[in-house]
Amino acid sequence: MFAALTAGFFLGASLIIAIGSQNAFVLRQGLRGEHVLLICLTCAFSDALLITAGVFGFGELVEHSPWIGPVARYGGAAFLVGYALMAFRSAWRGAGVLEAADRAAPSWKVALATCLALTWLNPHVYLDTLVLLGAASTKFEEFRTAFAVGAVCASFLFFFSLGYGARLLQPLFARPAAWRVLDAIIGLVMLLIAASLVL
Repeated sequence: MFAALTAGFFLGASLIIAIGSQNAFVLRQGLRGEHVLLICLTCAFSDALLITAGVFGFGELVEHSPWIGPVARYGGAAFLVGYALMAFRSAWRGAGVLEAADRAAPSWKVALATCLALTWLNPHVYLDTLVLLGAASTKFEEFRTAFAVGAVCASFLFFFSLGYGARLLQPLFARPAAWRVLDAIIGLVMLLIAASLVL
């Protein structure tokens, strides 16, 4: 059970840490201190729903259609390799800089609508939760619940750390070099996950 919990936590954390539109939005909100609790809860609970659907729904589907697991696993590995290459390219070019914008704060309704759109209209979130986590969970037949709990805990920890820790990171992420290091780490993690899925 502990192995499943740990695997779910670290795989979930590795997938969610990738810089994307949703994480950038959470980071911006944290940097500005705007509706941080609402945004973190929305992202974390959305992830929890998707992870649960992926682990149990996808797992059940694989049990009835065994060919789906290998296809999803190899397809997911191919996607992760591509994502890793993009992260390495971003690290090489130093394309990432994120600063707090000097503009009027949006209402909580606008912030919530933006957060929901960035979460539920993002195709990557479905690949990460429904396909990749769902496929990985099939390795833990008797402990899927522990795997799902681990992934959900990683999601909650990440979003709240990102949202509330953003102000501490503001001086760091004003420098392009910090994004280069982070992108390089993300690329390496994605390659390791791809290798684990194939092997």
